Amino acid sequence: MLIACVDFGSTFTKAALVEVRTGELVATASHRTTIDTDVLDGWDACLEQLCAVEPKARRARVLACSSAGGGLRIGVVGNEELVTAEAGRRVALSSGGRVVHVASGGLSPASLEELTRSRPDVVLLVGGTDGGNAEVLLSCARTLAEAPWPGPVVVAGNVEAQPEVAALLDGAGTPYVLAANVVPQIGVLAPDSARAAIREMFLRHVIGGKHLSQRADFTAMVRGATPDVVLTAVELLAHGLDEEHPGAGDVVVVDIGGATTDVHSVVELDPEDAGLSRQVVATVPVTRTVEGDLGMRWSAVSTVQEGLAADVLPAEHADMLERAAEVRHADPSYLPDTPEETAVDEALAAAAVAVALRRHAGRQQVVFGPDGRVVERSGKDLREVDLLVGSGGVLRNNPAEVTDRLLGSVVGEVPGGWQLPVAPRVVVDREYVLAPAGLLAERHPEAAYRLLALLR
Repeated sequence: MLIACVDFGSTFTKAALVEVRTGELVATASHRTTIDTDVLDGWDACLEQLCAVEPKARRARVLACSSAGGGLRIGVVGNEELVTAEAGRRVALSSGGRVVHVASGGLSPASLEELTRSRPDVVLLVGGTDGGNAEVLLSCARTLAEAPWPGPVVVAGNVEAQPEVAALLDGAGTPYVLAANVVPQIGVLAPDSARAAIREMFLRHVIGGKHLSQRADFTAMVRGATPDVVLTAVELLAHGLDEEHPGAGDVVVVDIGGATTDVHSVVELDPEDAGLSRQVVATVPVTRTVEGDLGMRWSAVSTVQEGLAADVLPAEHADMLERAAEVRHADPSYLPDTPEETAVDEALAAAAVAVALRRHAGRQQVVFGPDGRVVERSGKDLREVDLLVGSGGVLRNNPAEVTDRLLGSVVGEVPGGWQLPVAPRVVVDREYVLAPAGLLAERHPEAAYRLLALLR
């Protein structure tokens, strides 16, 4: 049985034809994402490419994920910034969305206006431990109801207050779904229920609401936001299916896109890390961060700025890089056609990879406090990661020596205490199997597992 797996990306639409009985990758295709006309125009072009290899592709079932049109935008409304709002932000990131606003401590008229200006597709409403404070959660729900808030809301705060929250949103006609509390007790982060609820709202309300296509088959084929689907594949890659189908161990994936650079990690945690100083929300094994200011096209200008600030890009080339970044921002479909322009793309990718991984991994440093000398760590320790996977067009479409330089620059002992992978096996997702594997994982797990063998 053939299934066509499609990823509607911010810049390019990618498709893979998979024989699910064997997990064989039959054919692949790509086309620029046609957001200027109808997003399915790009899929039609990909389908013709697939059919040129396998005519039966025209009758294949289609599963898709999407980050077109800016992807999934999430606003987080929480209680205390260092606990529930931070927990909500982490959950939102792991759900395949880009966090565009975080509000804490209640929704005043000014903060409601800021939330509105950020144009979230979904609001994640959190606050209070189970059986704890409910005042802020109810106050925020009341403000949203009185607005009334027109978009979907995922409620993942104090479960004892949720019936009253539901009544308020019901009365306002605001679409909502209830999920388990993301912080049922202090120090515990429980993201799975809220992550599933955000996925439900994305499929039910967001995909159609972006008006990316006039054809009904677009909403029928989409199964989730691309980053959420990819994270599912990374979990399968790390853990495997069972003893007969083992995983690869600790895995980190860095995906360089046109608009964002995403880092996905599945890492077995050291029990001692649960109490890292200054970390009031527990670290979880499965983590995703999305860097909206790091990308090859839409975010090229800020990528140069961040690369220069981090000393990843040479300051003497700043003017040239900034001009080149402006060209790429103005024309997201731009492809380099000279060695010099190819070198610029490599520099942008190097900055995106380095800065994104540093933000995800955090660092270890010595500080001095009342108790004397203390080793303080932040972020997620990736030093013992077994497998580093690079993804994105700049890695897939360049020769091995370029990708070796790009990924090799973030491997090993890095000055500054950054907790980056020290000695991982490094591969590039050249066939772009992560998104297809994530789409197949629920209904066809063995096919997805076999597909990921291209990375193991």
